Amino acid sequence: MLRFRPPAAAVLAITTVVGLGSFLWPFVADHDFSVAHGQQAPWLFAVVLGLLTLVVLAEATSIGLDAKTIAVLGVLASVGAGLRVLSAGTAGLEPVFVLLVLGGRVLGRSMGFLLGALALLAGAFLTAGIGPWLPFQMLTAGWVAMGAAMLPRASGRAELALLTAYGLVAGLVYGAVMNLWFWPFLSPETAPVGAGFVPGAPVADNLANYGRFYLATSLGWDLPRGIVTAVAVAIAGRPVLTTLRRAVRRAAFDLSPGAPEPGQTEA
Repeated sequence: MLRFRPPAAAVLAITTVVGLGSFLWPFVADHDFSVAHGQQAPWLFAVVLGLLTLVVLAEATSIGLDAKTIAVLGVLASVGAGLRVLSAGTAGLEPVFVLLVLGGRVLGRSMGFLLGALALLAGAFLTAGIGPWLPFQMLTAGWVAMGAAMLPRASGRAELALLTAYGLVAGLVYGAVMNLWFWPFLSPETAPVGAGFVPGAPVADNLANYGRFYLATSLGWDLPRGIVTAVAVAIAGRPVLTTLRRAVRRAAFDLSPGAPEPGQTEA
């Protein structure tokens, strides 16, 4: 049985901390740093995040991934890539988030994170979506899947309701986080009035500016993503969870903390 062991947890925690820094640096950097190094920050963090993702994969491999386990992860990542091809963010409609929520719930934190990152990576190759934004998409999608695994233990209708609500929230939060990778680099002419990044400004001022930016430019895309994810999870969640859990047990995974134990019914 594959367990979420301390080494994997530590590497994943480091990846998360570095990732948060890559998104949140505009709110803590002083004016001189923002002016002198701001344009370099996304590339620097993207390289580091890519390396840390490989470290997470290597760590997971070292604690017992066999061929069946890798096959399950690969198949799910391929399905996610295919879903990206069907709708690569058009009008905020991204069915891949259904897979991230349900797959992450079943696979657990570390494997869920890898599922999210690999699904977005594979999807980028299929949709010609490779660019400086890709490492940030991989990280944020990994968080979405990992977050589903970290939800409280539940089963049956209670679990489905929990995942439905999470799908709605995750669709909104994904967009709110992703905007931060480019928002500091918008020119005053590009950003809405009163919604641009001001280097060296107090944290509260830039947070308010970003809030206005999000409401003006992103909410209309993120809300459909959240609604579609929530509706799809509510409709298809139960059979998909059952199928994924059956496949995971055969591949000798450990279930995530919130999942029913083998043999437990999903009433």
